[in-house]
Formats: sequence, C-alpha cells, structure tokens
Amino acid sequence: MEKPDVAAMDVEELMQFTASLLVTVEQKNKEIHWKDLKISQLTHEMAVLKRWRFGRGAEEFTGLQRSLLEESIDEDLGALETELTQLEETPKPRKHPVRSHLPLNLPRLEVRHEPDSTLCGCGCQMKRIGEDIAEKLDYVPGTFQIERHVRGKWVCSTCETIVQAPVAPHVIDKGIPTAGLLAQVLVAKYADHLPLYRQEEIYTRSGVPIARSTMAEWVGACGVKLQPLGDGLKTLLLKRAVLHADETPMPNLRPGLKKTHRSYLWAYGTTPYDPDPIVIYDFAVGRSGEHARAFMGAWRGKLVCDDFSGYKALFEGEQPATEVGCMAHCPESRFIWSNVGTRMH
Repeated sequence: MEKPDVAAMDVEELMQFTASLLVTVEQKNKEIHWKDLKISQLTHEMAVLKRWRFGRGAEEFTGLQRSLLEESIDEDLGALETELTQLEETPKPRKHPVRSHLPLNLPRLEVRHEPDSTLCGCGCQMKRIGEDIAEKLDYVPGTFQIERHVRGKWVCSTCETIVQAPVAPHVIDKGIPTAGLLAQVLVAKYADHLPLYRQEEIYTRSGVPIARSTMAEWVGACGVKLQPLGDGLKTLLLKRAVLHADETPMPNLRPGLKKTHRSYLWAYGTTPYDPDPIVIYDFAVGRSGEHARAFMGAWRGKLVCDDFSGYKALFEGEQPATEVGCMAHCPESRFIWSNVGTRMH
C-alpha cells in the first residue's frame, strides 16, 4: 500500500487521516483482544480434556466405554490444537508423536511437481540439482498405496538461482494422510458407524497399523476444516420459506458420569420438493425449546413439526414463524383415525 505524503496535506486532510488511523488501530486492538480471549478459552479447554484423558477420572471407565471416551477426547484435542494454530500469529512448536516408517512393500505412486518454467530470469537454462521427496499415506477403498511427491530442484549455473515447485496443499500440513484416507476414516466412523478402535484393527490386518489416537487427531482437525461447509449449508437452509424439524434422543457418555445421559439430536431439513436437499443435525444436551430458538435465530418461515412444546416459542411474539403441524398430531386426524379404527373392529 502506497504511503500518503503527510507533508503535503492540509489541516482537514490530516485530521481525516488521523481519524482513519485511530479507527484502524481500534479495530486491530479489538481483533487482538478477541484472539487473546479465544486462545485462553481453547487453552483452558485443552487442559480440562487432558486432565480427563490422563487423570484418575478416566480410570473409572473400563473396556469399550473407556476406549470410546478416549477417542472422543483425542478428537476434541486435535480440533482445539488446529484452532490454536490458526489463531496464533507465530504458532508455538508442539510435540508430535514419533512417526513410524511407511511399509516398503506398499505400491508407490509418484506424483511429480516441477516449475512451470526452467528458464532463468537471466535467460539461461537451469539444471536439475536434486529433489525433495515427501511420502503421504493414501487409501483407495480396499487397498493402501503411497503417493511419492517428488519436487525437483532446478538451478541456474550462471546466477545460482534455485527454482522448485511449491509444496502441494494438503488438509493436514506435514501429515501423512491424503484427502482420500481422511475421507475414508470419516465416512467409516460417521456413516458406517465404525469406531476408531475397530478401524485400527481393520488397517492393522491390511498391514498398515494406524493408532486410534492418531486418527482421532485427524478427525478433530477435519472437523475444523469442514466447519465452513456446515455453516454455509445452515445459511442456505435458513433461507428456505418452509422447513421440517424433529428431534430424537440419543445416549451420551459424558465425563464425570458413570452412566449414559440422554441427549438429543435435532434435525432441520428442507422439504422433499426442494431442488437442493439439505439436512443439518444440531446436537444438544437437552430437549428444551431454547435449542430450537438458538438454531433458528431470526428465521420466520413455515415450520413443519410435531406438537412438541419446545417449538411453541417460535410461533409466538410480534413476528412469529408459522406452525405447520403434521397430520399425525392434529386433533382432526386423531378423531378420524379413532373412528376408522372403531369401525374396523
């Protein structure tokens, strides 16, 4: 950005320039303050999770319960570390587990990256002097393979200029998984209902042992990366004039409780006639109507739902949403079906 000539400004221009600088400084201070608060919050959450992960409280769980709890905590820790890295101006060096060597018996697929041009700016043809190789573990359904990313180094013998293709972008920087392997882990966990400890056993049988703690970190990091997609889908969803909503109970194992707690998964979706079908699931620890109000926000359309009292607050006030009850819950349908049932008997 070109700096203005302050000496050539008159008094009024200097006042305006000073005012704009003050506004910019104030905005920067607010951003720094918000980042500091967010970093403190994430650091505190990480400390609490680590206390549960490695403290005495984790010993109260045994067998499968403890395994699932450790997976969930490791996933949250991976997500928090990714968020901290994004917020910090100069990311602090973090300890990473010692990476085991990738099996030599797996097939290698070389992906070469070379500069667009090997002609130096001085006009000389560059010479290749070496290369950097980074191996990423990929997964093709049913088989593993390794991508070898080979980036050639080119140098100009006249002016000693070195050119090399940039490192290809990856979901997890400096990690071994490709997007294909990460997609496999996520789909297996959430669509096929395979916990990470079962995936660990499956991959070990394939000759590539991947620790469940490592996969948990991948899941947490992917959750952060996919959050903008979820936010975008929610924005599109709340632009619809007609929506469907329902909630279903689900057991939830929470730290500090020796038994499962009933939580709820709230589902919000478009109509069957919408050209872009969208369904958003919102997890909540309870069934109170405040969860529906928090999700819907200022949305004021027509909501198709049952007669659960939690939705009633959406249909009250100065600008309420319109309740569209389903046939199974309206009084008329109950009367009709009761008469039909009486006649059948």
